[in-house]
Amino acid sequence: MSSWPWRALGYLSSGAVVVFLIMGAAMNGMLFTEKLPGYAQLIAWILLAAVLGMPVAAAERLRLRMVDSDPVGNPHTAPDEPGLKAWLQFRVGEAATWREFSYMIALTAVLPLIDFGGALLAGSVLVLIAAPFLEPFVDLGPLIVFGYWDVSTPLDRALLVLLGLALLLPAAYTVTVLAAARMLFVRLLLAPRESESAARVQDLTRSRIRLTDAFEAERKRIERDLHDGAQQRVVGLIMTLGLLEHGLHEEQSDRARLVAKARKQAEGVLAELRELIRGIHPQLLTDRGIAAAVAEIADRSPVPVHVDIILPQRLVSAVETVAYFAVQEALTNVVKHSCARVAQVTGRREGNHLVLRVGDNGVGGALPKDSRGLQGLADRVAVVGGGIKLFSPPGGPTELVVELPWRTPDSA
Repeated sequence: MSSWPWRALGYLSSGAVVVFLIMGAAMNGMLFTEKLPGYAQLIAWILLAAVLGMPVAAAERLRLRMVDSDPVGNPHTAPDEPGLKAWLQFRVGEAATWREFSYMIALTAVLPLIDFGGALLAGSVLVLIAAPFLEPFVDLGPLIVFGYWDVSTPLDRALLVLLGLALLLPAAYTVTVLAAARMLFVRLLLAPRESESAARVQDLTRSRIRLTDAFEAERKRIERDLHDGAQQRVVGLIMTLGLLEHGLHEEQSDRARLVAKARKQAEGVLAELRELIRGIHPQLLTDRGIAAAVAEIADRSPVPVHVDIILPQRLVSAVETVAYFAVQEALTNVVKHSCARVAQVTGRREGNHLVLRVGDNGVGGALPKDSRGLQGLADRVAVVGGGIKLFSPPGGPTELVVELPWRTPDSA
């Protein structure tokens, strides 16, 4: 009565359909290769199996979800160089490609016995149960079961139904076992190996580091352009307006008032520009490191914050930037949501990690899934290979722990 045997039957039946389609493609291939010599036909068949191997394997990994809730990942990795030639050379050298080739051979030689056998077994039992009920509506001809049992009387039909119901349970278990065996075989050949998964993780890590470095370089360029370009021009504008205002200070005209108003507006633009530059990357963080930058955040916080960050040396810029914005986001949440009277920030090196702890004596009850800020913080920390932990029972206190990899400029 559960869905498992039916899903197993669907898995085997769809496997039979896949085999049928592959056999059809093979028959069409024979029409094009029948005039070739024997060795050329063999080479053509090998190439056909290699070409069909990857798409068929991808479909099989997707079809496996019918009986296995744990998805099977793609064992292939991306080639380092672009182009069809590089792609082909890379794929030929991959072990996953040859496992998929082996699966194609098994799919046409061995697995059809499992697929058709399971489908035939289940279909036969279902026919035993349904045939007596279908006979009045569909002309099935003489019903002869097991080669000699002539089902002709109502008693025979009742016994046939009972026999089908009795065989239904063992047939369901048999189909399930066949589907499980086929599933394990598919996982054996088509699932990524541990070494391949590790290679994919390394590729993703390198890609993430490259993206982080590119973002950091672009951030520094924007900060430099704003600091050395736009900010200096606004300062020059303020000075010019100040000189003009000084020359008109004895006048009580509208012109003097407009110049004074323009100078104040320019000063406001300069303040906003400096705040924007500080938000992109504070100059104090670049010059003096994370401890001084966090102390500046604490000085601007409306909630009193005690800072105790003691580190033996500077870290790489990417880690320091993530650490700074992590503390900034945490203290922003303290001000907005915690109703705390005091907060504290500590930072130490623990093993191969920089561990920052941001705590407060507020109301607690914070949940990461309910806060887009904390989720964004977790994503930002994950970029450099770190993680966060939140301890916030109802009633408080709350503590956010940020762990970042300890990477110095010499070891990066």
